[in-house]
Amino acid sequence: MLVLVAPGQGAQTPGFLTPWLDLPGAADRLAAWSDAIGLDLAHYGTQADADAIRDTAVAQPLLVAAGLLSAAALGEVTPGAVAGHSVGEITAAAFAGVLDDSAALRLVRKRGLAMAEAAAITRTGMSALLGGDPATTVPHLEKLGLTAANVNGAGQIVAAGTLEQLAALEEDKPEGVRKVIALKVAGAFHTRHMAPAVDALAKAAEELAPADPKLTYVSNKDGKAVATGDEVVARLVGQVANPVRWDLCMETFKELGVTALLEVCPGGTLTGLAKRALPGVKTLALKTPDDLDAARELIAEHSA
Repeated sequence: MLVLVAPGQGAQTPGFLTPWLDLPGAADRLAAWSDAIGLDLAHYGTQADADAIRDTAVAQPLLVAAGLLSAAALGEVTPGAVAGHSVGEITAAAFAGVLDDSAALRLVRKRGLAMAEAAAITRTGMSALLGGDPATTVPHLEKLGLTAANVNGAGQIVAAGTLEQLAALEEDKPEGVRKVIALKVAGAFHTRHMAPAVDALAKAAEELAPADPKLTYVSNKDGKAVATGDEVVARLVGQVANPVRWDLCMETFKELGVTALLEVCPGGTLTGLAKRALPGVKTLALKTPDDLDAARELIAEHSA
C-alpha cells in the first residue's frame, strides 16, 4: 500500500522548480496558476533567492504548486492514502479530490497572506529539537512559554513562540535534546500567534465547494482519516493555529498497512522522518524529474 505525502514550509530551496519546468506542459500549467493567484510562481521557483522564498506569502503557494506539478508528472496514481505536513495538507486535499488544483492554489494564497500578516504582529519563529522524549520536552517548552507546534515523531519536535522565548530555549534545552535548529520560517505557525489567520481563512473557505475525499485522507490534527470534504476544509482552517501531529499520521500509516511512502517535490523532509519511524517501509522523495522513473516503479509495486 502506497501513501502519497506533501511536505510543509521550510522544504523549499532556491531554484528547486527549474528542472520541472522543462517537462511538457509544466510551464503553461504554472503560468495559469500564477495568473489565477497573482503571484509569479515560475520566478520564485527558479530565480528568487532564499530570503524571497522564505516569505510565508510566497513559500506556501510555491510549495503547493510544486507538489501538484510533480504529482501530475507521475501520470495516473491511485495511492492507498494521502497526507500533507502543515501547508502540505492543502496539496493532499487536491490529491484526494476535495479541491481542484485552482481552488487549492487560491486557498493557499489566502492562507499564506493571512499567516504572513499574523506573523508581522509579533516577532516569532520556530526551532526544531532533535532528540529527547516528548513526555519531558513538551512540559519544558510550556514552562518557557513555547508551544510544541509540530510533533513529528522520530525524535523530532518543533517549538514555536517569540524570538525571546526561542533564545531562552537555546540556553535551556530540555533533557535529552541534542540540538536546537532555527527553521527558515517567518512566524510561530500552528500556535495562538496565528489566531488572526484562522478568521481570515474561515472567510476564504466559505467560497469553496469541497467534494468528499476519493482517497483515504489522513489529517494532521489527530492522525485520523477524514470522510467528508466539509470536515477536511474545517480542519485546514483550524490547523493554522493548532499543532501538527505528524507522529500520529505515521501511526495511522502503520495501522493502514502502508508499505511505501512517496513524497512529492520538494521531497526529503517527510521521507527522512519515515526512514526513522517506519522501518521496513520503502521511501522515495521526488526532488527532480530524474526521480520520476524510480517513483513510477515504486507506485507499480505498492499501489492498492
